[in-house]
Amino acid sequence: MDKFLKIINSIDPIITINNEEFSVFSAALVSKKIKKNDFFLKEGEICDYIGFVNYGVLIYFKTNDKGDEITTDFAFEGDWVNNNQSRLNNMPSKINIKAIEDSEVFVIKQKDLCDLYLMIPKIERLGRILMEAAYLKIAEQSIELQVLSAKERYENLLKKYPQVFQKVQLYHIANYLGITPKSLSRIRKEIFY
Repeated sequence: MDKFLKIINSIDPIITINNEEFSVFSAALVSKKIKKNDFFLKEGEICDYIGFVNYGVLIYFKTNDKGDEITTDFAFEGDWVNNNQSRLNNMPSKINIKAIEDSEVFVIKQKDLCDLYLMIPKIERLGRILMEAAYLKIAEQSIELQVLSAKERYENLLKKYPQVFQKVQLYHIANYLGITPKSLSRIRKEIFY
C-alpha cells in the first residue's frame, strides 16, 4: 500500500474508495521504470494506457520537419500522463512522451480501465473528472498562447509548476512557452533582477 501512497493522495480529493475497491484498482496497475531519455510513448504508436507519475519528469513533444523537439507539455510527480487523442480514438499518436530524468510510472491498460469503470463506478467518475481537467488545461494553454505575452505565460508557468526550473532544461521551457531560449533568459532577468 505504501508504494501507492502518491496515487492514493492524488485520487483521494476526487473520489473516496474503500480498501477493497483500491485493492481491485491497484491490481490493474503495473510499475514501469523509465530511464532518462527513454520513451513512455513514441509518435506512431497507439496509446492504449494511462499512467501516473510516481516519481520523475516526462515531457510531451513533437518533432518538426527540421528534427527539432517542440515541447507541448510536462508531467511531474503526481501527474497523470497519456495521449488522450490516441487512446480514445485508438489511433497512432502524433506526439512523443519521454522521461527527462529516471522515472517510475504506474500504468493501467485501457481495457483494464474500461473493466474497472464497470466494476467500480467511482473509478469512472475519477476518469471523467481527470478528462475534464485535461480538457481545461489544453483550452487554457491555447488561450494563453494566443492572448498573453511571453512574460505573462512565463509567470503563469511558474505559478502552475514552481519546480519546473529545477527539473526541466531551459530549451524545453522556452519552446513550451513558444519563445527562443534567448528570450526566456531576457524575461528571467527582467523578473529576477
